[in-house]
Amino acid sequence: MIEIAGWAGAGLILLAYLLLSSGKLTGQSRAYQWMNVVGAGCFVINSGWNGAIPSATLNMVWLLIGAATLWRIARRPA
Repeated sequence: MIEIAGWAGAGLILLAYLLLSSGKLTGQSRAYQWMNVVGAGCFVINSGWNGAIPSATLNMVWLLIGAATLWRIARRPA
């Protein structure tokens, strides 16, 4: 399950970047940010389990950046 989480996280983050780079999503879209948050969370699980603390730390920060961006998007006036 830990390896599946790692691969799923990698796939989500790569897909998010592909969609951003191809202009299908913007950096301020909920979908892009959720893909990054969930993908980073999967990486935190995988790298933490495997003792890769620098990677787990990086992805925790990545997750927090995405979560903060989602918070800002949610609070934006309609």
